[in-house]
Amino acid sequence: MEHFTYEKVTPPEGEKIVYKDGKLIVPENPIIPYFEGDGIGKDVVPAAIKVLTKAARLTGREITWFKIYAGEDALKLYGSYLPDDTLNAIRDFRVTLKGPLTTPVGGGFRSLNVTIRQILDLYANVRPIYYLKGVPSPIKHPEKVDMVIFRENTEDVYAGIEWQRGSDEALKVIKFLADELGVNIREDSGIGIKPISEFASKRLVRMAIKYAIENNRRSVTLVHKGNIMKYTEGAFRDWGYEVAREEFGDKTITETELWENYDGDAKGKVVIKDRIADNMFQQILTRTDEYDVLALPNLNGDYMSDAAAAMVGGLGIAPGSNIGDGIGVFEPIHGSAPKYAGQNKVNPTAEILTGALMFEYLGWKDASEMIKRAVEKTVQSGIVTYDIHRHIGGNLVGTREFAEEVIRNLNEV
Repeated sequence: MEHFTYEKVTPPEGEKIVYKDGKLIVPENPIIPYFEGDGIGKDVVPAAIKVLTKAARLTGREITWFKIYAGEDALKLYGSYLPDDTLNAIRDFRVTLKGPLTTPVGGGFRSLNVTIRQILDLYANVRPIYYLKGVPSPIKHPEKVDMVIFRENTEDVYAGIEWQRGSDEALKVIKFLADELGVNIREDSGIGIKPISEFASKRLVRMAIKYAIENNRRSVTLVHKGNIMKYTEGAFRDWGYEVAREEFGDKTITETELWENYDGDAKGKVVIKDRIADNMFQQILTRTDEYDVLALPNLNGDYMSDAAAAMVGGLGIAPGSNIGDGIGVFEPIHGSAPKYAGQNKVNPTAEILTGALMFEYLGWKDASEMIKRAVEKTVQSGIVTYDIHRHIGGNLVGTREFAEEVIRNLNEV
């Protein structure tokens, strides 16, 4: 077993979560690292931790929290925005709760969040999108929304392979394409390369299908722009069907087979289907309840998950996670909103529900469902933070007070 050393933090006494034979082994009293991050992270993470601690206790468990550092806090303590201590703790203890991070201007990082995902190979950005009663929504039937989005997290245009217009590199690529491949591109173009690999595509779709099977989901939809980009997005689609057929053939069927061989009744098997990305944006609005688990390349996944989150109330209540093999970093979708930092004002729901998602990953579904019901009960009772209050009124409270009300409701759900 790998041994990790720490420079400025000391792990607490307690039991570790272990990854063995492709499965997490989770004790009833695990050590879980967390970092507050920047901006409103200082408000929402402590509020969420109180809720999570209570929910764990009510289901017979006890979390030992381990504070680590990233962002501005880390810079003050270590002289680095992302110190080795933090990365080692995430590797060592397997599951981490994080707050939002502000990417430093001129700090040498394209994005701290992206850097964490790439260094730790957190290849799946997993975002459940579901409706909580009482939350204002822009659509007529938000209760129909119940999707889990698996977004590939490591490649596509986010690999960052690009060259500025007029640079030696851009001109060299343009010349090579013209001379060697007969492809003519305007000389005043910026150039970007979009890699989508069989390896990364298959492991993402594999995780999505496994999730669908384990959670009794009805379908996995591969979302792509393969009609235009045949060898990247189209290949993502083909590789997805290949994984389903070769690795889960006894538990999956295609949409074509559903109607030709099964007369529309999947008989408990997961239906694998695909949709063109632009069509999918209107499908999630017009045929919402036909979609369950979605698997997408990186850019499509970014767009789609934010659009889907808007259907159930926006990014302020949307949980998220970044998952690799036996390792997970759980973070809300929203940013650090520094202008609201320290005001006890913002909605901690996204961070709380991110904790619920973390519990689900640990196999603590009872505690996870309890948290969701308690948050829903709190909002339905009219006790809300400013972001929801401005739409529906009610009893306006701050971050801490909202979390305290959720904790009260944990005892009753």
